Amino acid sequence: MKKEIIISGFGGQGVLSMGKILAYSGLMEDKEVTWMPAYGPEQRGGTANVTVIVSDDPISSPILSSYDVAVVLNQPSLDKFQPKIKEGGILIYDGFGIINPPTRKDIKVYRIDAMDKAAEMKNSKVFNMIVLGGLLGVCPVISHDGVEKALYKTLPERHHGLIPLNMQALKEGAGIIQLQA
Repeated sequence: MKKEIIISGFGGQGVLSMGKILAYSGLMEDKEVTWMPAYGPEQRGGTANVTVIVSDDPISSPILSSYDVAVVLNQPSLDKFQPKIKEGGILIYDGFGIINPPTRKDIKVYRIDAMDKAAEMKNSKVFNMIVLGGLLGVCPVISHDGVEKALYKTLPERHHGLIPLNMQALKEGAGIIQLQA
């Protein structure tokens, strides 16, 4: 198994954190991983993206020109990365940030209303964990247990009390993602 994933959105949406959690979770499950962030000087509010590869075998290069999975959280990201998804791949988008929905018919397109769910949970900071839960719901490259282990390993101890909320957000995301017709 090898999945080449791009996650993209505005800085401040937790894009880089989502990628880091995904990569670290892969490490916790003894998988080969790469994590390659890309953002400009305008990180907060500007476009940010991260490429993550999770594989059972060694990874030859972290540089990619096409992806198995794209998670896009705003219109500029959709416009940029929709054409770069491999035929038969997966596109996941948050309905809140997209004006012109995806148009490709040769890929599976999923919508996740993560912003709405975060508001329902009364905590905007779990937005990225809801999205990650949706990703893992349709493309289970790592387990929820791996995510939990990674959170305990990477978060400062003073934030460990937030891990149950993050794990709940992960489950919520897996439950609300929907395949688009």
